[in-house]
Amino acid sequence: MRNIFILAAALAVGPLVAAPSLAQDKPKPNVETYFKAMFKKLPEGWETRIVQDETQRICSETRNQPSPADFEKIKAREAATVKFPEDGNVLGDWKKGAKIAQNGRGGQFSDDATQERGGNCYACHQMAKAELSYGTLGPSLTGYGATRKFDKEAARQAYAKVFNAQSVQPCSNMPRFGHQGFLSVEQVKDLTAYLMSPDSPVNK
Repeated sequence: MRNIFILAAALAVGPLVAAPSLAQDKPKPNVETYFKAMFKKLPEGWETRIVQDETQRICSETRNQPSPADFEKIKAREAATVKFPEDGNVLGDWKKGAKIAQNGRGGQFSDDATQERGGNCYACHQMAKAELSYGTLGPSLTGYGATRKFDKEAARQAYAKVFNAQSVQPCSNMPRFGHQGFLSVEQVKDLTAYLMSPDSPVNK
């Protein structure tokens, strides 16, 4: 009787063991092909915007968990793209920076190409304490400059993060504003001032 139970168990388990091999034989879907197929009528010049570069490819394939070696490669590659102001001053006008942080326009199919683009920073971060509407995808940035004692090197790091977040944190979810040419160097300076200026409402 005991042998019958063993045979029955073996027969029952047999198909379950074979099933994974069938699943492994199926080809993996080409995500890039599916993604491109979503865009039927692209405006002129948009074709390159839906093609991943090496950093995006690695982050997608590893689900934002690159190997230590790839982490360092990404960081070095992206750091080389950061363009600092020629005079070395990374602090612009914090009042202009406040407007850029609030502005979520620009970069869409329907947007006027001559319209000034914004960073839409409040979509992901809390910044000025007086602002009641903000997202939580990113960390709170209230008191950003004050907690760093308005240090000049901290300001350069903030500038680099806004210009190209991948240069500071590989596979970051933050857009590469300067690297992609979405925001100008002057706009990145203004946003940095909004974060780092003692007079900015971010630090009140």
